[in-house]
Amino acid sequence: MSPISSALSRREMLRRCSLGFGSLAMTSMLSKTAAAGVAGPPHFRPRAKQVIFAYMSGGVSHVDSFDPKPELKRRHGQPMPVPVKPTMFNNNGNIMASPWEAKPRGQSGIVMTDLFPELAGLADELAVIRSMTSKVNEHAQGNYSIHTGFPFVGHPTAGAWASYGLGSVNENLPGFVVLQSGGAAVPHGGLGLYSSGYLPAQHQASIFQVDRDPALANVRPGERDDLQRRRLQLIRDCDQPFAAAAGDAQVEAAIRNYETAYRMQTAVPDLCDISGETEATKRFYGMDSPDKYKAAYARQCLTARRLIERGVRFVELSCVSNGIGAGGPGNPWDQHGKIKEGHGSMAHQVDQPLAGLIRDLKSRGLLDETLIVFTGEFGRTPFSQGGDGRDHNPYGFSMWMAGGGVRGGSVLGATDDLGYYAVDEVCNVYDMWATVLHLLGMDHEQLTYRFGGRDFRLTDVHGKVMEKILA
Repeated sequence: MSPISSALSRREMLRRCSLGFGSLAMTSMLSKTAAAGVAGPPHFRPRAKQVIFAYMSGGVSHVDSFDPKPELKRRHGQPMPVPVKPTMFNNNGNIMASPWEAKPRGQSGIVMTDLFPELAGLADELAVIRSMTSKVNEHAQGNYSIHTGFPFVGHPTAGAWASYGLGSVNENLPGFVVLQSGGAAVPHGGLGLYSSGYLPAQHQASIFQVDRDPALANVRPGERDDLQRRRLQLIRDCDQPFAAAAGDAQVEAAIRNYETAYRMQTAVPDLCDISGETEATKRFYGMDSPDKYKAAYARQCLTARRLIERGVRFVELSCVSNGIGAGGPGNPWDQHGKIKEGHGSMAHQVDQPLAGLIRDLKSRGLLDETLIVFTGEFGRTPFSQGGDGRDHNPYGFSMWMAGGGVRGGSVLGATDDLGYYAVDEVCNVYDMWATVLHLLGMDHEQLTYRFGGRDFRLTDVHGKVMEKILA
């Protein structure tokens, strides 16, 4: 007799003993756990229930937005007074002033430029972190680092960790959704950015094309409902004995994925049908804009609100490349040249929709329990590249959070007078996700998954909560 056939798993023992009643109880518990995707309850009282991740692929210039530096204007055209580290292209010029004016905003007086005028008007809702850093200086590695904590493929992304830790409130929708529209592309690095890695497969992202029908290719029924139900039951009948014998969570996750896809056939079309939203609401987000890229991003933001209302745990938004400046489909904020045109058009795309999202969530009483996170993979240099662009700068850049337990109108950290290096309260991606998990009620050191003989976590062996931005 083979070792596999002679060994009894706990589930097989329960199935065989007491006329199978133990198996019935175990099956019930497993189905409930799999439906929610829960590794355990929150470690402490959460401040936020859900996350919207506004990812700015390509690298937003902090010195042109949330961390303006008067010294750049005073020294415009002069050589850098400090040594310059190697950049992506090493085509480095002199100090370049920002083409956008800066001034204090809101009662908090946070200094921001005119690049994001609508978000600047919401300065008192934002917690701005001006001292973010990254260990990598290239897009694909930077994207992986920000999403997973590791600069290479194979690890679970933050949305998958949130889904694994807390699950989705709505069993008809996945816990982690990525929204796309207007031809938005996956950032450099590919679909691995949205992977569940070694976590059970049900926690990987479902990508919704919110301006297409169907929004998800495999959710439109292709046959009669009764036939689908019979097909799913056959799959379950075939797979469950193997899953019970193997004791493999990935097999159970595959079964769960089939069933979730079936339920999504009704939930997703209803979710993406915004015909019931008022025209005023659509204009509020910017869906009436003649700029098709802005209108496309506005649709994502409105759909994100609808997902939050339905209990999806983690929603990621995708910027749309408009072909202006040097940014390509996977990195539309990457302006190595023509930064005024490129950054200006990208900011126009996301500014009103994101501001509309914040205001709409607040008016519906949802902002207090929804955490919005805005960042790119790195910042940009205070000196020029090619005369009117900026290269990558991982040594100091800005991000912000809003809602969900953060202290609006606050600033954490600082870069030097030129915006080159983070010099105060230096932060990194591990600190960012440690803070997000903390606000979701999870201790980042306790949210682990054992793989390959080691307990892995989103923050690796690092991370500290940004206590000073907490409300």
